[in-house]
Amino acid sequence: MNSVQEQQPRQTTRRRFYEAVIVGVQAIIGAALAIPAIAYLLAPPKARRDSDWIEAVDVTTLNPKAPVEVSFRKSRVDGWKVITEKKTAWVVKMADNSVVAYGPQCTHLGCAYHWEEDKSEFICPCHTTLFSIDGKVTAGPAPRPLDRYETKIDGTKLLLGELRRA
Repeated sequence: MNSVQEQQPRQTTRRRFYEAVIVGVQAIIGAALAIPAIAYLLAPPKARRDSDWIEAVDVTTLNPKAPVEVSFRKSRVDGWKVITEKKTAWVVKMADNSVVAYGPQCTHLGCAYHWEEDKSEFICPCHTTLFSIDGKVTAGPAPRPLDRYETKIDGTKLLLGELRRA
C-alpha cells in the first residue's frame, strides 16, 4: 500500500498553501533584513572629510597679549543626527601678531580655567594650576600645557580646526 500512495500525485491542500505563504513571507522578511546588513558590511565607508574650520573671531578686534574667551558653534554627525554644540576657546594674539587658541579645560582634571589680568596668568581654581600666556604650566598639578586648536587666518577672520593635545 505504501507504493500506491507514493505513486499518486501530491495534491495542493489548504495546509500546503498556508505553509508556502508562511515560508514566502519569512523569505521576504529575511531578505529585507539581510540586504542592508550585507551592504553595510561590504560597502566601503564614506571618506572622512578634512576637519571643518569654524569662524571664531575677527583678528582685528584682538589686542596683543590680552586673552579673550570666544564662543562658537560646531556641528558633528552622530549616526544619522547632526548635533550642533556650543564650544569655547581662549584666543591670544601674540606680540608677533600670530594667534593661538587654547581649549577651555585644564589639563589636570578638565576643570574650566580663567584669565587673571592682574597676575597675567590662566588660573584653574579647582587645584590652583597656573598657566602662562603661552599655555605652559607654571605651577600646580597639571601634567602638560594647555591643549590648542589648529588655527588659520583667512583675511581678518580666525578659523579654528581640531583641538590637539599639547
